[in-house]
Amino acid sequence: MNIITKLTETVTFIKTKTKIKPRVGVILGSGLGHFVQHMKVETHIPFGEIPHFIPPTVDGHSGNLILGSIDDVEIVVLQGRLHYYEGHSMEVVTFPTRVMASLGIEILIVTNSAGGYGEGMKAGDFMLIEDHINMMGTNPLMGPNIKELGPRFPDMTQAYDRELLQMAERIFRSQKTFCHKGVYVGVTGPTYETPSEIKMFKSLGGKAVGMSTVPEVIAANHMGLRVAAVSCITNLAAGITENKLNHEEVTLVAKQVEQQFCSFLKEFVLKV
Repeated sequence: MNIITKLTETVTFIKTKTKIKPRVGVILGSGLGHFVQHMKVETHIPFGEIPHFIPPTVDGHSGNLILGSIDDVEIVVLQGRLHYYEGHSMEVVTFPTRVMASLGIEILIVTNSAGGYGEGMKAGDFMLIEDHINMMGTNPLMGPNIKELGPRFPDMTQAYDRELLQMAERIFRSQKTFCHKGVYVGVTGPTYETPSEIKMFKSLGGKAVGMSTVPEVIAANHMGLRVAAVSCITNLAAGITENKLNHEEVTLVAKQVEQQFCSFLKEFVLKV
């Protein structure tokens, strides 16, 4: 079954469950799923009930498609995501993003938990993503191009919309929450990076590293969406401190900054 048929079946199914016509899509990363509590939820569908969706296997990713609104802005939210390291193809990883685009969103807001190594970073900080470096060794657009979705060679000069970036920065500033700006390096995982890899990423201009986001952003750009992305720096990357890394720390720190994160995201959704 080709992807266009799958998208048609999935979107048709979702539309039977909701009256929401979302303009904004949000992907919630590790430990950041509580944002949905700030929504007026109309429809809640577990991934496992949606045609061609696969439930995530990672702690901190509930795996629900949520449709509803923030005030009068109708949105669709992925409460959790799929990762390449779970053994999925890139088509599977990016399929939920393509579904949101097919539901009619114009803007995609991507969030993640990431390891930071930029100057002055500490656990609990936020970083607005200005650009990314794809170190995953693959690309979700490999293979025959599907012209119904986008061009063969999509431009990535401004993969992260400059206007949205400036708006997000103003919101953080107005809420008196400090945020970094920088380049996100996407890796496959599931191992955390070695100290030598972090040194290399730093030399390439990166400031944060994670195991997601890059595939979704590429797929979103391919389909003509405007994209903004923010990382929650849940830990300092390998070699920056002597501490060993673990996923429990990631979800714990995300929980600690949950209120700040939700406050930012709610205002951002209302203004985009």
